[in-house]
Amino acid sequence: MQFLLLIYIDEALIQDVPAEEYDAMMRGCIQHADKLKAEGTLVASQQLEPVAQARTLRTRQAQARITDGPFAETRELLAGFNLINASDHDEALRIAQGFPWSRYGSIEVRPVADFEAERRRVGA
Repeated sequence: MQFLLLIYIDEALIQDVPAEEYDAMMRGCIQHADKLKAEGTLVASQQLEPVAQARTLRTRQAQARITDGPFAETRELLAGFNLINASDHDEALRIAQGFPWSRYGSIEVRPVADFEAERRRVGA
């Protein structure tokens, strides 16, 4: 099974981390990701640009509207993701615990749907 680990950061908490500590944490995170990738557990990962760079598209009643930033105002902002292979939700949560970011926000662990099954279901 595949799971998407969505990394949410509370910018107020992360801003309080000294630069040297943040850099050390990021190095550890990258090394952990490299190990998971070498094991075949990590499929893909990416850090996102700051939320100020985001644009949100919403279409309602055939009207498209683009706004700056995320659609919802929240304390925690989506900062990146990891796509992993895991046998079940419990293993995916254990893998998520290997990353430090839940101390500064949260990591949402969500199963990835079988898109090929959906493609077959709708005849696409």
